[in-house]
Amino acid sequence: MNGILKLRKKNPLLGIFLWVYAGLSVYPLIWMVFYSLKNNNEIFVTNPFGFPTHLRFENYVDAWSRFNVPVYFSNSLLVAAATVVGTIALSVTFSYAVARMQWRWKEAARIYVVIGMFIPVQVIMIPLAILVREFHLANTYWALIVPYIAFNISFSSMVFYGFFRSIPVELEESACMDGASIYRTFYSIILPIIKPAIATMVIFVFLAAWNEFTMALILITKESLKTLPLGLLFFQGQFTTNWGAMGAAMTIASLPTVLVYVLFSEQVEKALTVGSAVKG
Repeated sequence: MNGILKLRKKNPLLGIFLWVYAGLSVYPLIWMVFYSLKNNNEIFVTNPFGFPTHLRFENYVDAWSRFNVPVYFSNSLLVAAATVVGTIALSVTFSYAVARMQWRWKEAARIYVVIGMFIPVQVIMIPLAILVREFHLANTYWALIVPYIAFNISFSSMVFYGFFRSIPVELEESACMDGASIYRTFYSIILPIIKPAIATMVIFVFLAAWNEFTMALILITKESLKTLPLGLLFFQGQFTTNWGAMGAAMTIASLPTVLVYVLFSEQVEKALTVGSAVKG
């Protein structure tokens, strides 16, 4: 951060560019908040881009009470949290076993898991729906949690594998000489080092699960189990749509993702330099 400030002082054009870029990045969020405080006439005719002439907080009341947003919100939060925990736990342990242990076919196993990144969701939707039905998971939270974990493990494993490979082996050798078991070494030495990587993957996995729509649309038909992306469909009526309430729902849906990023942003910044820091 100090380096960026020094560059801005030396090069005013860079500072102007950064301010413009920041404004362009933040404006869509500001526009969404404005959008949530207007009626249909302001949104489409009289004031589509400006500050609301009248703050219509009733849009949030309608979104929260009339359109079942609390149920959709809690469902999304539960599914996303379970997906994060399952993905991080499985990918960290698998990546550690592949990166630091010696066992037969470990490279084949790593390649097999990474290949999952290149399989589009649309290609396997029919087999996935059949599997969910055969395992009696249809219209349950597990119908989303298990596929979400499976689809996020590939990328998470690849990221953690890279971090594990950057850690000097001497750390584990020293712990072993001091009598620490492999489990003690993993939990007490390795995990604290890769906290920035874990924070980064928490953000990515949470966003992926929170915003996912295709699988949720096909695998969940029960109203009480639908997530927020599905719930937003019900704001569109056959003849009229309450666009202000939809904007309020989208603003509510964005709050957890913004909060997760704020909580873990410092660790994400550290993740960019943790490899060189460990080696140094």
